[in-house]
Amino acid sequence: MIVIVTGMPGSGKSKIVKEFERRGFPSVSMGDLVREETVKRGLELTKENVAKVSIRLRQELGQNAVAKLAVERVKELLKKSSLVVIDGVRSLDEVGTFRGAFPDENIVIVAVHTSPRERFERLKSRGRHDDPRSWEEFEERDWKELKFGIGNVIAMADYMVVNDCDKGEYRKRVRSLVKRILAEHGIEEQHDVESGKESECN
Repeated sequence: MIVIVTGMPGSGKSKIVKEFERRGFPSVSMGDLVREETVKRGLELTKENVAKVSIRLRQELGQNAVAKLAVERVKELLKKSSLVVIDGVRSLDEVGTFRGAFPDENIVIVAVHTSPRERFERLKSRGRHDDPRSWEEFEERDWKELKFGIGNVIAMADYMVVNDCDKGEYRKRVRSLVKRILAEHGIEEQHDVESGKESECN
């Protein structure tokens, strides 16, 4: 099984990915693949360089370029795990690439929704090199994501979680959703997270 996690920047996607990982399932980050490609091309990891490489990849390999890069990594992980999470899919072209590459796998989309103002505050405090420092930068980045087609992926989600609460409540929502997905698709957890001390998602 493949779980595609999507949502606008700062929505809380990583909490879902981490919850699957906490239960023993590996993940592939689309953003990390672009950052790796940026380094491979001898460029410094800046917001501008990562954006340039992202555009260049799509010029060289098509709109589903990053998904193509992810396919081989996902194939390797599926040899060892019954479920793999893909973080950061941004278009239906990319979803189609995974469906075409893995016709025998059950593929579901999980989306997170969070208000723009809340996302902006989180991104500003996160401080990653490509995070916006002003509302104008934030809006510009959102428009870029929407032009890629991320809104269409969110609209086609099989599962949706709303992140409009404090961290503790959101953590409960995420854990409940992940347990539901595993139960509905008959996937056994790799780790027994219900016994022993659970790690906290920050």
